[in-house]
Amino acid sequence: MQDGQESCGRNGPVALPAESRYILSMQIRRTTPADFNAVMNIYADARNFMKEHGNPDQWGNFYPTEDLVKNDISGGISYVCVDGNAIAAVFVFKTGADETYAEIYNGDWLNDGLYGVVHRIASAHDVKGAAAFCLNWAFEQCGNVRIDTHADNIPMQHLLAKLDFTRCGIIHTYDGTDRYAFQKTK
Repeated sequence: MQDGQESCGRNGPVALPAESRYILSMQIRRTTPADFNAVMNIYADARNFMKEHGNPDQWGNFYPTEDLVKNDISGGISYVCVDGNAIAAVFVFKTGADETYAEIYNGDWLNDGLYGVVHRIASAHDVKGAAAFCLNWAFEQCGNVRIDTHADNIPMQHLLAKLDFTRCGIIHTYDGTDRYAFQKTK
């Protein structure tokens, strides 16, 4: 955890759920400035994947921006999943209240306890299981995780269901667009 950031779980090595143990070579670490180009390539691939799978609007052509990614890295909230020497996935993880989750519509959160948030998760197109590995890691850090996704992001919705996340309702992002809100808690 970043200095001064709330912690909602234990620190140190994390035992992963049984369904993730087959991915023995993957590790999670904070993103460094040296990772920037690889991370931006993964995000570009993810935008193309979304477009090819009926979700052209969630990230459009330029999200996340270079400045946003640099801020995530310098803020210590960007993480990469490394498989051997290659970056297999990237995501933002932080604990504490998230403004976009302050109000939920057409449902309720599972609880109001301290939670972790995953944003901007994307994996390399040639690596299977990396996004699940990242989400399982985030859950082990906190035991209470929230995430959102676009209505057209069917692959992410399927992954969240597979990992036992519950669809809780709808939230509005900073630009006012709707997202399906999910939560998983112990």
